[in-house]
Amino acid sequence: MTTAPTPGPLLAMRGIVKQFPGVRALDGVDLDVTAGEVHCLLGQNGAGKSTLIKVLAGAHTPDAGEIVWAGRPVTFGSPQAADAAGIATIYQELDLVPGLTVAENVVLGHEPSRLGFSRLRAADDKARRLLRRLGHPEIPPRRELGRLSAAGQQIVSMARALAKDARLIVMDEPSAVLDPEEVQNLFRVIRELTADGVAVVYISHRLEEIREIGDRVTVLKDGRTVARNLPARTTPTADVIRLMTGRTVEYAFPPRAAPVSDEVVLQVEGLSRTGEFRDVSFTVRAGEVVGLAGLVGSGRSEIVETVYGARRPSAGTVRVRGKRLRPGSVPAAVRAGMGLAPEERKSQALLLGEPVFRNVSLPAMDRFATAGFLGPDADLAAAAEITGRLDVRPSDPRRPARTLSGGNQQKVVLARWLLQGCTVLLLDEPTRGVDVGARSEIYALVRRLAAQGAAIVLVSSEVPEVLGLADRVLVVREGRVVHEAPSGELDEGRVLDLVMEAVPAGAAERSGS
Repeated sequence: MTTAPTPGPLLAMRGIVKQFPGVRALDGVDLDVTAGEVHCLLGQNGAGKSTLIKVLAGAHTPDAGEIVWAGRPVTFGSPQAADAAGIATIYQELDLVPGLTVAENVVLGHEPSRLGFSRLRAADDKARRLLRRLGHPEIPPRRELGRLSAAGQQIVSMARALAKDARLIVMDEPSAVLDPEEVQNLFRVIRELTADGVAVVYISHRLEEIREIGDRVTVLKDGRTVARNLPARTTPTADVIRLMTGRTVEYAFPPRAAPVSDEVVLQVEGLSRTGEFRDVSFTVRAGEVVGLAGLVGSGRSEIVETVYGARRPSAGTVRVRGKRLRPGSVPAAVRAGMGLAPEERKSQALLLGEPVFRNVSLPAMDRFATAGFLGPDADLAAAAEITGRLDVRPSDPRRPARTLSGGNQQKVVLARWLLQGCTVLLLDEPTRGVDVGARSEIYALVRRLAAQGAAIVLVSSEVPEVLGLADRVLVVREGRVVHEAPSGELDEGRVLDLVMEAVPAGAAERSGS
């Protein structure tokens, strides 16, 4: 059990405002954290949690508001300034360097040195001590970081935070890729830290973790603080969910098309991947949108990537129009008429230095080649026509993809599969980082594709988006489908209740087909 908080806040954030083009991410947020406590920050995806901690960490400059640190007003103009003040942040998207060793990542920015030269042995020893403290002495300090699993890299990120002797540590979804034993190791370390007076800001969607490790709770919704100082262990789940779900953001969904066909286009049976998800089965009919709802780390992205062949399953089959696809083969999936818009469009989907038209025509280049050679701009006209239909802005298809906004980059990814003429489209977080206008256009496109007979699988962290676009919803929790129902039979609170509570024993619930 954590020690009682000491009197007076170590950190006070008052009226924090942060505006980005097209969105007010923070609209007067308040947060105070006391030394020696675990302060839990809750809110749905898009509530402003990540933006708030980036303001605290010096990665964003607030447009208004005040930060008081250890009794003094401060302005952190850079992450280095926050770091020097004693604030360490473990981001959900880890800020590690794959080309460096584990030890080099742990001491990055704080390298032990003598006479201007780095002391590699001292760095190794420090990393080894911290990894042992985290319950992972088996991770070699001199192993290249990129060779570690996602969970291993998360452990290294935690070791890096501990190496800084911080007075406050922010942990953004630290347990998302950890197994239960690793989570308990993490909690043990958190209790040791708070016993020494270190404050921890803990961000998680898993309410059972909040009850086990937390002291107080602050809830954000639509960039505002809607609740402060809630007792972590005794506040009812229903109350927390009610605070998180009322929205001021409008989700303008186009009307649903005609009833879907009876023709099964995509059939997934018993699909499993060791350590990520197991025994996943579902079908998608022509003209149907099937949504996967669940938390970060629940296995949603891994499921669609395995369906697409980007990951090899340990069991199960995928069929398109009755034809079984070769496991772990992206070319086989593409030939069968399947396309994927992945979660990380910049690193997984786009060639940022190439022009828009080459990104669009990438999987269809053989259509534009003569005798095996692609002539200059042979694919330009086709790509220009389809990006024009999607209103990609600026409208110049020769423009490098990196110069487009997030919403227009996402349209380029979708244009690629429109040009290819996909019959199965897998959409993983299609509106992440997209402004309101582009979001509405993407919603309309999804509806239009379904009306034309495409079978669509939609993954989104935003529950209203899943319920508003999908005909049928699969709720995924810890690698299992725990509930399936027509979207009209679910509401936001019910879905959140399903994804936040423990996985029930036995088979998944089904209340529709």
